[in-house]
Amino acid sequence: MLPLINLNRNLRSLNRYREILGVLVSHGFGHVLDELNLDYYIELGRRLVKRDPRKQELEKLPPQVRLRMALEELGPTFIKLGQILSARPDILPASYITELNKLQNDVSPVDIASIETLIHNELGAPVATVFGHFSRHPVAAASIAQVHHANLLDGTPVAVKVRRPDIERLIETDLDILESLSTLLENHTDSEQLFSPREIIREFRRTIYRELDFTKEGHTLERFRDNFSDNPAASVPQVHWQLTTDAVLTMSYIDGIKISDTASLKKAGHDLKQLAHTGANAFLDQVLRYGLFHADPHPGNIFVLPDSTLCFIDLGMVGHVDDVLRQQLVSLLLGIFKRDTDLLVSVMLSERDRSKEINISRLKRDLSEFIDDYYQVPLEHINFFKLITEFIDLMRRHHIKFPADLMLLAKAMVTIEGIGRQLDPGFNLIEHIKPTAAELMQNRFSASHISKETSQVVRSYLDIIKTLPQELKELLLRFNSNNFKIDLEHRGLEKLITDLDKASNRLSFSFIIGSLIIGSSLIIQTDSGPHLFGFPALGLLGYGFAAALGLWLALGILRSGRL
Repeated sequence: MLPLINLNRNLRSLNRYREILGVLVSHGFGHVLDELNLDYYIELGRRLVKRDPRKQELEKLPPQVRLRMALEELGPTFIKLGQILSARPDILPASYITELNKLQNDVSPVDIASIETLIHNELGAPVATVFGHFSRHPVAAASIAQVHHANLLDGTPVAVKVRRPDIERLIETDLDILESLSTLLENHTDSEQLFSPREIIREFRRTIYRELDFTKEGHTLERFRDNFSDNPAASVPQVHWQLTTDAVLTMSYIDGIKISDTASLKKAGHDLKQLAHTGANAFLDQVLRYGLFHADPHPGNIFVLPDSTLCFIDLGMVGHVDDVLRQQLVSLLLGIFKRDTDLLVSVMLSERDRSKEINISRLKRDLSEFIDDYYQVPLEHINFFKLITEFIDLMRRHHIKFPADLMLLAKAMVTIEGIGRQLDPGFNLIEHIKPTAAELMQNRFSASHISKETSQVVRSYLDIIKTLPQELKELLLRFNSNNFKIDLEHRGLEKLITDLDKASNRLSFSFIIGSLIIGSSLIIQTDSGPHLFGFPALGLLGYGFAAALGLWLALGILRSGRL
């Protein structure tokens, strides 16, 4: 059978395999699975599709729409995967990115009895003894969790985020299946591709497990509160740790207006233009000052409080910008502002995988054209989404791979600019980036920063000098003892090996059939042994086996479609 089912042999996993592959085939992606040699499951999936009345209607839809519908039908794990991929324009074309941004994460809520049982098990006490009031109907219900309004025993209003029961088991099964499929996909695709399917799924596993653990989201909220402590215009909910576990997150209730509800904001007397500027500055502080940013800042996750403070909620998905990436961003901005293509090239190639050669002169030419297209253009005429898309497309054309967090940041920045322009049609994010970037550039060349970098470089060289003699000694010892090995990994040969194995098996069957026919003919000619219908029984038996094996071989070839 398939190697992927060795990951999990229980019945639940096998049924989920069949369900996933059936949905993918029904939505027109059977050809992709066919390339992975999933013959048995594809045939099973096609039999399931015959009973799907939507088959003809689905075939008329564009592939990106069918992909989005398939992910929604497959449930929370695949919806989350689609949301992650919607932030990766380096992997998917723009049409797929646009469609995946439409993924619906709203689902029917879990019944209140199940929610109360889970809270009881998590907090060790019935809901009625923990909360003075607990709403029976959630204020929001998503694929992983739902949120209920409640009051503490002292009357303090809170929001209680509760993980859906048994969601972990489903996600764990789906992740095992996705990892096995990604392994097959990687083995059957170009080894020089910019991204590794297995790497994407492993990163996705890390991300979704963090989102399932509400204590991690609670700690993230605390970090944001610390970062915003000197910014009265931005805030996040406060965590009530005594009522928080892995599956239950209790935090202060936010009674505000969604930032996208411009009519209500105007009615409440808020300055929309000021809100746009406050939001942009708060987000840029997250990225460029603190290195921790809200990776999903859509309008439903930003509320405006009565005093015009912005409150960011739902911090299950965050991005990180470490010192190295922050310096790269500053260098990129510096290169663009100064039109220095040499600096841009050095930054773009500093962290890339060198598996494919790059034409440096062509890269410089394309960068010059990119800068010229936007140089001295009034900020109000610059489409930030188009700028980001063109820059990422330039990287993809030249086989330059950038960190996933950078792609997550690009999507978040596009979202922030969209919100800003909804509040203020003249808003432009670049206008806010320039002063912050200029300050960071000045700090970069300050005496304290140079001293810090110099000490880091000296420390690195000292570490090399300290370990180099021992490593050279170990290398020489391996040479002298003939214990020096080089591990070579072949990639993309599994399909060839499988095809050769099938061909050799068919050839062996052909030899066996031919031998049976020849042997049986010789027995018939000698007319020896017991007879049946006037012919030697052993010869007839040989002909019968040969006919059965020949028919089996012929059917196998016809079913494979490869005559």
